[in-house]
Amino acid sequence: MNNNAVIAIVEDDENIRHLVEAYLHKENYRTVGLGSAEEALEFWKSSPPKMWVLDIMLPGMDGYELCRRIRDEAEVPIIMISAKDNEVDKILGFELGSDDYLVKPFSPRELVARIKRQLERWDKLGQDGGLDAGKRAEEMKIMLGRLQIMPEERRVFWDKTEVELTSKEFQMLKVFAEHPNRAFTREELLSYVWGDDYFGSDRAVDHLIKRMRKKIDGLPLESVWGHGYRMREGQVQV
Repeated sequence: MNNNAVIAIVEDDENIRHLVEAYLHKENYRTVGLGSAEEALEFWKSSPPKMWVLDIMLPGMDGYELCRRIRDEAEVPIIMISAKDNEVDKILGFELGSDDYLVKPFSPRELVARIKRQLERWDKLGQDGGLDAGKRAEEMKIMLGRLQIMPEERRVFWDKTEVELTSKEFQMLKVFAEHPNRAFTREELLSYVWGDDYFGSDRAVDHLIKRMRKKIDGLPLESVWGHGYRMREGQVQV
């Protein structure tokens, strides 16, 4: 893990922002503090950070919209922080692509621990790069009827038309495509996509499924009454 990577802290409360940065500096992380989403977008254009920590309640554009814009174009870890502790707020954060959600007031040490965990997880995902990446990407391609998934490039095609998905949508679709006709419980899907340490409602799964169905018209993803969901179509070719 590279502790020299820049972590962007987007928080309009200077006291909180400076406190978080101070704790991260003790762990030898480099940080940039930004007071608004608009400042963050300007910074992003010239110096994309390794990771984002986003407050939800910001002046102007809120953290939800900033998270959505980042996730639409970049695969980097995102942690959202907020005084909002309602389940619906957490679910919305995860749906938009956040990897973790921490409620204020929080311990700066806990935030640092979560940051470390996310960076380690993302670094592990990127450790398989190499000269034969193109060949490996072709070998890993997943074909399921009209659906095509390219895991190395994190791209999805439906009827040869590319579909833009959030990180969570991509992860869940990949799970289904790798296990056609298998019925998954909501708890299993939460574990696969959000991780074993997620403590929110399983309604997050329902919301994500709804979004996937809306984006991919005709996706053979069906509800299994009293159990969960499955994708029923053909066999996967890898």
